[in-house]
Amino acid sequence: MNITIIGTGYVGLVTGACLADIGNNVFCLDVDASKIATLNAGRIPIYEPGLEAVVESNVAARRLTFSTDVEASVAFGDVQFIGVGTPPDEDGSADLQYVLAAARNIGRYMDGFKVVVDKSTVPVGTADKVTAVIQEELDRRGRSDLRFSVVSNPEFLKEGAAVEDFMRPDRIVIGYSDDDNGREALAWMRRLYAPFNRNHERTRVMDVRSAEFTKYAANAMLATRISFMNELANLADRVGADIEAVRQGIGSDPRIGYSFLYAGTGYGGSCFPKDIQALTRIARDNGQALRVLEAVEAVNDEQKNVLTNKVLARFGTDLAGRSFALWGLAFKPNTDDMREAPSRVVLDVLLRAGARVVAHDPIAIEETRRVLELDFADAPELLDNVRLVAAKDPMEALAGADALIIVTEWKAYRSPNLERLKALMKTPVVFDGRNLYEPGTMKDAGIVYQGIGRNSQ
Repeated sequence: MNITIIGTGYVGLVTGACLADIGNNVFCLDVDASKIATLNAGRIPIYEPGLEAVVESNVAARRLTFSTDVEASVAFGDVQFIGVGTPPDEDGSADLQYVLAAARNIGRYMDGFKVVVDKSTVPVGTADKVTAVIQEELDRRGRSDLRFSVVSNPEFLKEGAAVEDFMRPDRIVIGYSDDDNGREALAWMRRLYAPFNRNHERTRVMDVRSAEFTKYAANAMLATRISFMNELANLADRVGADIEAVRQGIGSDPRIGYSFLYAGTGYGGSCFPKDIQALTRIARDNGQALRVLEAVEAVNDEQKNVLTNKVLARFGTDLAGRSFALWGLAFKPNTDDMREAPSRVVLDVLLRAGARVVAHDPIAIEETRRVLELDFADAPELLDNVRLVAAKDPMEALAGADALIIVTEWKAYRSPNLERLKALMKTPVVFDGRNLYEPGTMKDAGIVYQGIGRNSQ
């Protein structure tokens, strides 16, 4: 099949590369000429394990191309995936300007039946807006005879495992309109995804609005579990319970399960924060308050301060002359994504309190430099007090540190040499935002250890 992907960001690039990898011809469009130039030069603008190899092999096989030519992109694909960004607007709603611009271009240049797929995470009712924009362009051209149908096919990709998630999906959600054009579009989508259903049927077919809602509902449920456990973890610290034991105790109940029950420093990234905001905004626009999700967001905002609260409680609010090592900058492992990363809150508090910070991350150093310039635009001189380390050995960040703060659970941090860790630091204190270590083991090693909800010393 000939497929067009509009947008070469995280969703678009993974979708395009993976669809090419199963034999489709894929045309990836982006209006950002520098991004297309980067891709055509063989470089990947995002970090995602396994993606570079998939892109490289399919470019070599001439199944995957990158271009800024809008008219050519519309002509190429029978199926047009819209995978552009939907950033949060000032009121928390999803900004649809890029989605609707893509739709307008399709209507402007299409010359035959098109299946238009909303792959971006969009509010309920977006397909109707996309349909209206395309039809408006066709009417303007005097080509109302041309047929199309808009399908909702939300993505369920985890950063750091996106290629695996796409190639081995647990579900494929397709929302279609139950009319002649919609049924034809559904047939195209079933054909496209047939290779993923050979082992068993993974497709969930529903109406368009339910498909749009499903994506938000899924992320809302996962975010709720995270905030729920974080609140319990904070209480566990107060009452002397161990949240890890509690997690195993409740996770063994098959009605609950173990996933997304780890206490930590709150969720970040590009999906959960903006999707929770967008869903609560949709509810308000429809005269309903989603009180649970409002609490989920409030808890998460507070949780990003859990580590710095522990640091300030131990060392005081004036951190001048103090030095801290920080392990992990990206919002989660196996990505360089710094959007809404808890590490940004930690760095903001520490640096503004006068501390020096040496921060390590295996991947996200360059992206961290970029976002810190934005975060400290009002006080750029504070950036002189932070040093970013990308060395293979995270121990290089520890020399002379008053404490180690762990924010992201990279594999390289899971089994450190505790004797060396203690010897390198000025004072052996660890604030573990991901509960990587056992409190008893740390105590036996002579290290003061404070996790999240682990009956801290």
